[in-house]
Amino acid sequence: MENEKLQEQTESMADYEAHFDDANPWNVVARYQEEGTNLHVKVEGIVNGGVIAMVEGLIPASRLSLSYIEDLETYLLKEIDVRVIEANQAEGRLILSAREILREQKKAEDAKKLASVQVGSVVKGTVESLQSYGAFVRLENGLSGLVHISQISTQRIKSADQVLHVGDEVDVKVIGIKDGKISLSIKALAEDAEKEQEEELEHVEIPKVEAIGTSLGDLFKNIKL
Repeated sequence: MENEKLQEQTESMADYEAHFDDANPWNVVARYQEEGTNLHVKVEGIVNGGVIAMVEGLIPASRLSLSYIEDLETYLLKEIDVRVIEANQAEGRLILSAREILREQKKAEDAKKLASVQVGSVVKGTVESLQSYGAFVRLENGLSGLVHISQISTQRIKSADQVLHVGDEVDVKVIGIKDGKISLSIKALAEDAEKEQEEELEHVEIPKVEAIGTSLGDLFKNIKL
């Protein structure tokens, strides 16, 4: 009985302490930070370098999106999901961020798109950048893949810009997927086309010499000289 009573008292004390801690909003947001809790907030104001959310926390402009935001006003009164990344009661500073959540969402979306890409398939894409080692091509599903310089042309080239330019629309063949990276080839398509032509020529039936002679005889037999 004494153990049960002591346990009840302990639980009551724990409940009291939890309630006492929750009475201080800084303790609440600190727990949110520790647990990585997602908070759905509304942007209530715009300040230099960021926006103010309804919980009176600052979301720096660099943490609103995965890309640069030119006009912060587009976020005014917008509802977004954020996480607490800093809760400093002594300095009265509460910093929030949407970037981590967006990054996780993009990673999940990219993984889903990557699962649908098959090695050996031919897809369309747009050249988005040229590097010394090859060209990056953005595919129709939004993912990017690398066409190594050795896979750009059947001819030996010193740089990608000898054949490709940013913005070019190209057909590419998926030749590999490893560690989330897609390897593409333009050369493989040219080689495939050449192979098909060779196979077609192999199936062309050439008439025998006798047949050619007969055909020529038939051609000239009705001609009067």
